[in-house]
Amino acid sequence: MEDSPRYMISVAAELVGMHPQTLRIYENKGLVRPKRTPGNTRLYSDADLERLRTIQQLTELGLNLAGVQRVIALQDELRRLQARLELMERRMQEEVARVHRQYRRDLVPYSQSTDLLPTRSRRTWTSTS
Repeated sequence: MEDSPRYMISVAAELVGMHPQTLRIYENKGLVRPKRTPGNTRLYSDADLERLRTIQQLTELGLNLAGVQRVIALQDELRRLQARLELMERRMQEEVARVHRQYRRDLVPYSQSTDLLPTRSRRTWTSTS
């Protein structure tokens, strides 16, 4: 999803089917954080629009703005944790691969290694030479 700010408030409001004042209210509540130009014009990204659609869906389900804030906070935390888990899994796989590369390749499986051992008499080892 694109996070580049590109839509002015009127365009963003039209794209998500909301009134521009509703977007301002959501910004004041901290539900969405559009970027600002040097002239202080709000610019919304595709990610912001997706968040606005999520807010819209949650309010249509009957959640008040406090409930919406909590759901969004939980969704954000879930995304952060998923990203962290993916990073940890990649690091673990890289470490396993590194350890595997260090294994000696000339090791012989145990079942084949018995042929290489000297023969054994009852109490002493004898050499084959």
